[in-house]
Amino acid sequence: MDAEVLLLCIGLLLISALYSSVGHGGASGYLALLSLTAYSEMNSAWLKQHVWVLNLIVAGLAFYHYSKAGHHLLSKSLPFIIASIPFAFFGGFLRVDGALYDTLLSITLLYAAIRLLTVNDGKELNVEIEPSKNQAYAFGASIGFFSGIIGVGGGIFLSPILLLKKWATPKSAAATAALFIWVNSAAGLLGATASNQIVLEFDTLLPFIVAVLFGGFFGSRYGSLYAHQTTIRNLLIAVLLLASVKRISELIL
Repeated sequence: MDAEVLLLCIGLLLISALYSSVGHGGASGYLALLSLTAYSEMNSAWLKQHVWVLNLIVAGLAFYHYSKAGHHLLSKSLPFIIASIPFAFFGGFLRVDGALYDTLLSITLLYAAIRLLTVNDGKELNVEIEPSKNQAYAFGASIGFFSGIIGVGGGIFLSPILLLKKWATPKSAAATAALFIWVNSAAGLLGATASNQIVLEFDTLLPFIVAVLFGGFFGSRYGSLYAHQTTIRNLLIAVLLLASVKRISELIL
């Protein structure tokens, strides 16, 4: 294992621990890290599919820990998930590459950084209002479609919506987001398979999987039972901003 891969695995471990602590799979963080390495030269299909595999592992671990701790209600998650599956599949089916993909990814990375800057360490009001089915379907479908195009699970979009609209407490939002991310990542991979875009390299994935297994397990267990961390989050914000600026500068220059 060369130095770049080792450093990348350490970064993946830290990011998976941070994201899983709030029920996320970590896709935006993984994309940001990959954008700072030689893997940034890979096409959008390669980036999306490898990140989706990591998402499946970390979001699965996060959902296990949050649901085991009693924070998940299937009836609340189901409308978002039902609407997201076909749209995430369609987004993964589409071939989006080049400048358009780089632009959308840069915007997503910037949004993720801003979201992390404004997160309130779980101190949002614990008021739960039941969303209407139409609202849940609309948000689920739109987030699923965009997630399929970009290669993320959608948690970075769904969680703030659930909290801002007071549709969930922070920990129930984390549980819902984890399941939503897992389903969308699987649907995106199925869409890529249906359009003959599968380019997974399992030799490349193996050290990444080991890294996120450790990070996702301990991060989600810690987040579901205890507190929140800020130092790693601030480092992640810096990585997201750096990666988005790097991609934007490549588009302009």
